[in-house]
Amino acid sequence: MSNHPYNYLDPELNLQQVNSDYTLLLQVYAASFSYAIVYRDKLMAWAEDCDLSLMDDPGDEHELLTYDYKNVVAGLQPTGFTLVPSLLFNEDRIADFARYLDVKPDEKILAQPLDNENHILYKLDASVADTAEIYGLQKAVFINKGWVEIIAKSGPTSHDLYVNIDKNQASFLYFAEEKLRFYNAFTFDSPDELAYYAAYVAQQLQQEPRHLNLAVSGDFDVDDANGLSLARFFNGVEENYLSALTIPQGVLPHRLLALTALSLCVSSEVH
Repeated sequence: MSNHPYNYLDPELNLQQVNSDYTLLLQVYAASFSYAIVYRDKLMAWAEDCDLSLMDDPGDEHELLTYDYKNVVAGLQPTGFTLVPSLLFNEDRIADFARYLDVKPDEKILAQPLDNENHILYKLDASVADTAEIYGLQKAVFINKGWVEIIAKSGPTSHDLYVNIDKNQASFLYFAEEKLRFYNAFTFDSPDELAYYAAYVAQQLQQEPRHLNLAVSGDFDVDDANGLSLARFFNGVEENYLSALTIPQGVLPHRLLALTALSLCVSSEVH
């Protein structure tokens, strides 16, 4: 866990305005959480890899969590998911769709639109759901929903493959003719394994890796072991510098893209 309260803290943050102008963004995992404080469209604070107990008892170091924010969005890390075409999705059939996920007794099922044409049905540890309940489960979304949305709005081409690396999980996203054609996530243990999954995704898309450009966000640098491994197979590998917010100088937008893109999900609904 991080020993530093904040990766970034804006000196102009005004706590007297949190009730009307500030948004709290959260990423909740089985053993930790990250969060960002946003003023309108500007990042004001960012902390990552915090102990889950802090959500219930933030203490002085994380007092920003104690305020009543106008908007809260909690992105929840799933243990499994499946996409369902929106034309086929029916809330009354969630239990039927959930059979594809092999739901365990200690897991909870949630569903919501992922884009204009697909719903995502996902399961998560009950502990993650319980943690999110602190802020209200109706404010929860699939952890990468904002990431999918911001890329969809950026005009992706069929030559682009998007990757988000979150700890030891890589999520892959692909669009063709501006429609979502592929989304999946894999757990990896080494740079070679990451490259293998990326090549596997390219194969599933019937694309040659050397014809695809990778735009990568999250725990990534083009010169780190993961970046160098991917560069051996793909046409180009770059950090994804899309941003839903105004990011201060010195903070790398790609590093917290999935977190800050949750700001696009303020009005999302969970079933």
